[in-house]
Amino acid sequence: MKPKNMTQRWELDTTAVRGTFLLTPYKPIYILLGKFTSNPNEQPYSLNDSPEYVTPEGINYDNLEIKFQLSFKTKVLQSFLWGHADLWVAYTQKSFWQIYNVKLSRPFREINYEPEVILNFPVKFRFFGFKTRMVGIAFNHQSNGKSEPFSRSLNRVVLHAGLERKDWTVYVRSWYGMSDYIGDNPDISDYVGRADLNVIYAKNGNVFSFIGGYNMNFNSNPRGNAEFSWSYPIKNNLKAYLQVSHGYGESLIDYNHLQTTVGVGISLIEWL
Repeated sequence: MKPKNMTQRWELDTTAVRGTFLLTPYKPIYILLGKFTSNPNEQPYSLNDSPEYVTPEGINYDNLEIKFQLSFKTKVLQSFLWGHADLWVAYTQKSFWQIYNVKLSRPFREINYEPEVILNFPVKFRFFGFKTRMVGIAFNHQSNGKSEPFSRSLNRVVLHAGLERKDWTVYVRSWYGMSDYIGDNPDISDYVGRADLNVIYAKNGNVFSFIGGYNMNFNSNPRGNAEFSWSYPIKNNLKAYLQVSHGYGESLIDYNHLQTTVGVGISLIEWL
């Protein structure tokens, strides 16, 4: 099936409007039946110097696990602010399951919860040959629901823009981390970044995506992450899925942990 474009996904003109309180896809929905990591994070730590954040002895995690993501959004206000804005609420959940680790009774190593509120403005202007389709601002919360010393969280205000050109789609985001320098992980933005770029190419049913995050430290300690994915059509919405990542922050518990991962599985929903 042909993927939806940005206008259809975000209902950016009158031909695509579907109304409020309809559950629709947001980020990709997939399951990696096998995800290999070069460096399991067996003793996570935070630079919060409180006594509660002293980590106990490491856990013997496997290099191989299952990873899956669910993500949905719904529009709650349409054409408000003088008829020019839509308000969305969204939820994404990412899970890391040590299903092949019999010795540890197959635990969920990490679950990340990400609710957000998104204010979106449809626009139409050209930028370096691309058509800018939307701009907006969002409040984004991420947490893993754990107690100290493994509690991790991030609150941020995100500015975003979406652009298109033929088979290419680009999302640009930059944010201010309100939990930087305090809380569970005061240095999180120095590792996972303060901005990212998502470039998507769709052709003949294939969808290629690259997401790069950067901490914007140009003079010292540049860090970030990169993730590449490829979905290949099998039947209707079912696709084979490959995901490769390198850097920090694949999950919140891994925010300051450097690793390379490779995973294969299936997907139902893409960025488009």
